Amino acid sequence: MQEMTHYLNGEHVKGTSGRFADVMNPATGEVQAKVPLANGEELNKAVEYAAAAQPKWAATNPQRRARVLMKFVSLLNRDMDKLAEALSREHGKTLPDAAGDVQRGLEVVEYCIGAPELLKGDFTDSAGPGIDMYSMRQALGVTAGITPFNFPAMIPMWMFAPAIACGNAFILKPSERDPSVPLMLAELLEEAGLPKGIIQVVNGDKEAVDAILHHDVIQSVGFVGSTPIAEYIYATGCANGKRVQCFGGAKNHMIIMPDADMDQAADALIGAGYGAAGERCMAISVAVPVGDETADRLIEKLVPRIEKLKVGPYTSGNDVDYGPVVTAAAKANIERLVQTGIDQGAELIVDGRDFKLQGYENGYFVGPHLFDRATKDMDIYKQEIFGPVLTCVRAKDYEEAIGLAMDHEYGNGTAIFTRDGDAARDFANRINVGMVGVNVPIPVPLAYHTFGGWKKSVFGDLNQHGPDAFKFYTRTKTVTARWPSGIKEGGEFSIPVME
Repeated sequence: MQEMTHYLNGEHVKGTSGRFADVMNPATGEVQAKVPLANGEELNKAVEYAAAAQPKWAATNPQRRARVLMKFVSLLNRDMDKLAEALSREHGKTLPDAAGDVQRGLEVVEYCIGAPELLKGDFTDSAGPGIDMYSMRQALGVTAGITPFNFPAMIPMWMFAPAIACGNAFILKPSERDPSVPLMLAELLEEAGLPKGIIQVVNGDKEAVDAILHHDVIQSVGFVGSTPIAEYIYATGCANGKRVQCFGGAKNHMIIMPDADMDQAADALIGAGYGAAGERCMAISVAVPVGDETADRLIEKLVPRIEKLKVGPYTSGNDVDYGPVVTAAAKANIERLVQTGIDQGAELIVDGRDFKLQGYENGYFVGPHLFDRATKDMDIYKQEIFGPVLTCVRAKDYEEAIGLAMDHEYGNGTAIFTRDGDAARDFANRINVGMVGVNVPIPVPLAYHTFGGWKKSVFGDLNQHGPDAFKFYTRTKTVTARWPSGIKEGGEFSIPVME
């Protein structure tokens, strides 16, 4: 059986802690590899390499750093199929979805190629008599990211691309469930010309995470995952003087107005609710039709579409809509919440509990589910299911519908489907959610905007990628310079004032 490695200082290094985790094939339920779980000493070694390499990299001009990222983009395109296959094998998502995972990360790398422009400071000539004033953005030093299983290509690139472009070294602690692609990305970065030591991949669990959070040299930590862990990492990292951005759970609502194109709305819900088996933080898990007539029309459109969904392994090619969930524990949790929905009185319109796939009986496949007439006090509404389960909560009017999304503790993404420009504009302006779609079900911003939710979906004041990333991975230094010519003799004892 394959024993995976860490990636330290440009080399694949075997784990020394003696602890390993199983890397599963979600389609078969079989162990396909062992991944080492780092201890504090291994993390310290990665930091030591990163700290030694970072000053020279920071001193490299931004244009040369950008050229490395340009080459990295070409290598990502070259190896797209290889990366997608490795991702699908460990995660379970379909090959087109896996390629999309890589592509959305690649787009952030492309944005970061603009580092020479994005890192420019400000300059004021003659701010005072003989005085010039200017600012510069400088690298933090050694930075780190803790990334989730559901996007093992995209989210690491969302973190390390801007960090590296800004002149930092980066330590990546990927999910132990699907570690192959992060290791492959590190190899491609160094093939692109990144100096040894600037990217480190340390596989691990909570022990590695805690070592990152308590290490004095690491200046910043990024995280994407569940809200309880996000809260822990944010509190612990901040208490240790680090800059921290954490992105947590979600419960994304899609409001369907009576005037909406119901076929368009139903198609959107199928893709946004069941794509990637619902294992997306931007998945639509709650449909909110306004009025019973709208709800009845929506359900009528949804049911035949859901019943036609094809579930299977990625090896079936493009003839599959979604694959298995990532672990047996994830499958059990989804099934538990489905039963809770039934017990608490929601109507299970499409029942996927008996789904079986011949030849893959031990895989982590979950059939599609559709609940109707759920209420906001039910667990299937309050909790993030992270599976192929769509819950319909009927609202009597627009105000009740928007109130559902506004009152929920999560505020990651939301959408409205309508032909009414006034309703769409009001929704976009009033809703207390970070990412909003108007007739767009998964409103993930492009690389040159920023990604981030509100409320308990985020901890920290800067979003991922876009301009915020360059702020997060740098410090601003402001210089006030005066040269000797024309300076009056004698000391000045009052606070300086520019005349």
